[in-house]
This record gives sequence, structure tokens and C-alpha cells, in this order.
Amino acid sequence: MASSTTNGETATTKVKLHGRAFYESIGSPKFVLAPMVDQSEFAWRMLTRSFMTPTENSKLLAYTPMFHARLFEEAAKYRESHFEATRTAPSTSGAAVSSPTPTSPNPDQLPPTIPFLDGNPAFDRPLFVQFCANNPDHLLAAAKLAAPYCDAVDLNLGCPQGIARKGHYGAFLQEDQELIYKLINNLHKNLPIPVTAKIRILETKEDTLVYAKNVLAAGASIITVHGRRREQKGHLTGVADWEYLRYLRKNLPKETVIFANGNILQHGDIQQCLEATGADAVMSAEGNLSDPAIFAEPPSPGQEGREYWRGKDGKGGYRVDAVFRRYMDIIHKYVLQHDPPTRRPLFIVGDDETWLAEGKAQDAEQEEGPARKRRKKDGGGGGKTEKCTSPNLVAMRPHLFHLLRHFISKHTDIRDALARCRAGDVPAVEKVLDMVERRIAEGLIEYERTGGKSIEEPEPEPKAQESAAPAEASTTEGAEDADFNPESSVATVKKCKRPWWIAQPIIRPLPKEALANGSISLSKKEKKKQELAAKAAAEGDVNGTGHEGNKGLEEELPKPDGVAGIKEPTMDTKRPALAADELVCG
Repeated sequence: MASSTTNGETATTKVKLHGRAFYESIGSPKFVLAPMVDQSEFAWRMLTRSFMTPTENSKLLAYTPMFHARLFEEAAKYRESHFEATRTAPSTSGAAVSSPTPTSPNPDQLPPTIPFLDGNPAFDRPLFVQFCANNPDHLLAAAKLAAPYCDAVDLNLGCPQGIARKGHYGAFLQEDQELIYKLINNLHKNLPIPVTAKIRILETKEDTLVYAKNVLAAGASIITVHGRRREQKGHLTGVADWEYLRYLRKNLPKETVIFANGNILQHGDIQQCLEATGADAVMSAEGNLSDPAIFAEPPSPGQEGREYWRGKDGKGGYRVDAVFRRYMDIIHKYVLQHDPPTRRPLFIVGDDETWLAEGKAQDAEQEEGPARKRRKKDGGGGGKTEKCTSPNLVAMRPHLFHLLRHFISKHTDIRDALARCRAGDVPAVEKVLDMVERRIAEGLIEYERTGGKSIEEPEPEPKAQESAAPAEASTTEGAEDADFNPESSVATVKKCKRPWWIAQPIIRPLPKEALANGSISLSKKEKKKQELAAKAAAEGDVNGTGHEGNKGLEEELPKPDGVAGIKEPTMDTKRPALAADELVCG
């Protein structure tokens, strides 16, 4: 701490730490919840933290979703709909107090505020706020607005989507190392808190090392390295290369703090990544969306309770109805600021089953047919409703589709019920939760009745595998190591497979598998490019066959987009476990 005297008064300011000293000051976290497009918002961060013991929580660092620096600086509505750090303090008189507005003539007359959700020191720290930007001044102005409510500001240099290329930010800045230096250095010199950065690897280890050194020289206290190149996304995601991170660890100064990102599907992958890369911490994005308990140590056999299920083969995981419940309770308690509804104990075999029969009548009321037609029949979509702007409520349905992916591939009626829920319609989502709980109870009863045979499925064949998605884990465990094939995702699917009522990762097929299975197809332009490349190679001239970047991407917000001429299909009902192609983390 440092102190200064002004007009006879002594003010105390916090000393700005850098690098490893800063990392140690926030608890030397080993687990990092990644910045995810519209999906690492407060409620999801709290859900992730809820599965961890106090000791484990002290080792967890979380990031906000990526924010657009210029919009965050200039548009109050953008800030309010993405970042809820404060709220108006309750009036002591009991009268309602209006919220402060940026146009108030006298700042001294603004009503006092108190910490609310994002960055609340009581339960949402440590927290890094991430921005995308290409202008040092806009980035600094936005960062100063966020600085009082976080521990560091992170620069996104990893987003590979079409909108990032069009807007010249994220991974599309990597050719402009001078600009990257200016963006980071401006924050390092002028921001009261540290700056960090998240990058993707380049074509070679040597180029990536030069890139990392530039980021660190500019003033980044921590560097996160995603072990995939800019071209690797969607069905072309493939496996992250941990060797690049090991190379950086060996060739950067020992005091450098490095976070590793990529290939984290299950809890066991975390320690494996730490050992393989030498990184200080491991970041998880999609693995966390599928299982927010991914950072938590699983309970010991016999200590499962009602939330954690372990099968006859010894494999287990948290039940999706248990995770769903926790999530909704957080929405009620923190976002809506009222007590969660009273709930019956989570069902386990041996409990009273009469409530199941009562619930079947409710299921019968669920109409059949496409969700769009049902909404029209119900009169939905015909009138205007108030738009939901809370980032925590808007994110509910996307989160649940991801969490319940394996569940709803089997129970399509519940998928349709979830699709009918409007953004922020908490009562409707509660009804979906009730349906999920009853369906899982029936599944557990059937599992016990059949001695576990109710969930048996034929072993997938490598050439016919259609339900796999990125085989992100670089190796498998125990006896499954012998089955590992870097060109196949079958072993990874086998390793991660759990019953449909368990939270589990979504596995994409590797690029070669996706092409072979017809999950993706080359456009005429891409086929022509390959023919020309093959012809050039035959002639002994392979110039011009390198990566040319992504062509013809749609102009859109950071959502799913095509890749280099690849046409990616929507969810196939014949292959319900095929992974979504949404990119959530650069």
C-alpha cells in the first residue's frame, strides 16, 4: 500500500502488482473459467463455483464474456445489458430511488450504489474482464470503467470468427504485432490494475514464441495460450497442441505466468494438462459448459449423496437435474433477488414414486409438433413482449441446451418444451426442470430394474462413428491408452461416455472423421483449391498451398459461422449427439 497527502488528508492507494507477484496476490489459481461469448456470465460463474469446496474455490479464477471495448465505452445500454456490477442502494425512507443515469447534470446528486453481481467482492472474485479492441484509446477508456469491479483486464487475441476478421480484432490482429504491443502497453502504463492477454498459437513454435514475447514485453502480467491455430474451429477444431505450450514454458522466463487452454473435457484432464505443459493454471471453456463441476474433485465412493451418481462400472458424474436445480436456485437468489422455490429432495431409487404418476398428466398436456407451430397455436409471437436484457436471464436457454445436449437427444419432447421458453421466462424453465427431474427418476428406476442393461449401447466402430465431436483429450487413461488414435475420436468418446442423465462433454469428430462421415463437405471452391494444390504438388511446385484464412464468412455477431468453404449442417436427428459448432471461446 502507498499513501499520499492532499490538503492535509492522507489517501491510501493500492500498489499495482505485475506478473507472478500479481498472480500470487490473487491466490495462484490453478482452475480458470474461460471467457465465453455470452456464456461466462455471473450466474454460470456462480454455478461453477458452487461445486467447489472453499479450498478449491480459492484456486478458481473466472473471466467475464468478451465485451466490445468501443461499445462498452460509448453505450450505457450496452454496459447495462452485459455487466451488472452495481445497483442503486435501497432508500432508508422506503421510497423508490431512481437509478443513476449518465445524463444526470450533477454527479453529486446521483443516488448511491452498492455492489450487485459482476465482480462483487463477497462472491465473484477473482474476476478478469475481457475486451476485444483494435484502438488503444477505446480499450483504455472501457478498461477504466471496468477496473473498479475486477482484478485485471484481459485482451482477446484469440477470437477466430468472421465478425472478428471483419472488425479487425481477436485472432485477426496477430499479423499486426505493433498494434498488439500498443494495445497492451497503453493499459499497462495507464490502468490501475494489471493487463493480461489470451492468444492462439501460430504456424510454428518459433513464431508463437516471438508472439508471446511481444505480448509480455508490452506489459501483460499473464498470458493464456490456446493450443489451436486461428483456422481450427467448428468441425475443423481438432486437438489442441500441448507441445506448443511446453515449448513456451521452456523458452520464456521462469517467472512468466502461463495459462493453458484446450483439450479439457473432464476433471482428470486438468492435472494431465498441467503436467504436460508446465503451465501455472488450466482454462476450460466448452468442457465447463457441458459440466460446470469440471473443476471440482469428484466425491469418494459412498459419499455421492443425491446429486452425484456412480454406476455399476464405477464411472459417474453429476446428474443434469441436480446441476439444473443449482443453476435455477442461483437465478432466483442472486439475479431475481428472492428465495428459490421449495423443492422436494432430489429423487433416488427407493424414494416414494407417487409423484411420478401425478407428473405424467402434466406431460400429457405438452403438445406435439414443431415448437414454432406450437407457439403460433398458443398465440405466441403475435404480440409484443418486453425484451429481456439481463445477461443472466438471456443466457439461460443456451446454457440448458448445452448442459442437456445428451439428455434431449433422447427426450425430444423436453427439447421442444425448452425451445418454447422465451428468454427470461423463469416459470416456463421451472416447468422444464420438473419434466427433466421426472424423466431422470424413471431412467434411474429402469437402470436398477435391468441391472444396468437399460443404458447399454453397441460399441462404436471407428469408420461408422457419428456421435463423436472434437476429440480434445490428447490421451486416454489407464487401459484405454492403447486404444488412443490421434486420427480417431472413438477412444475419447468411449472414455467420456456416461448415461444420458449425467453431465458429460460433447465430443466433435476430428476433421478427417467429419469429412469421411459426411458431417461436413467441401464447397466447390474448396474442392477446386485442393485440385489445384494436388496438380501443383505433382509438378513439384507447392507454392501457394498454405492457409489462406477463412473465406466468405457471414457478417454476424460472435455466433456459429462457416469455415474456409466448409458447409456445416444443423443438428441431425439421425445423429443427435453430433456436436454443436458454436464457438464459445477464442
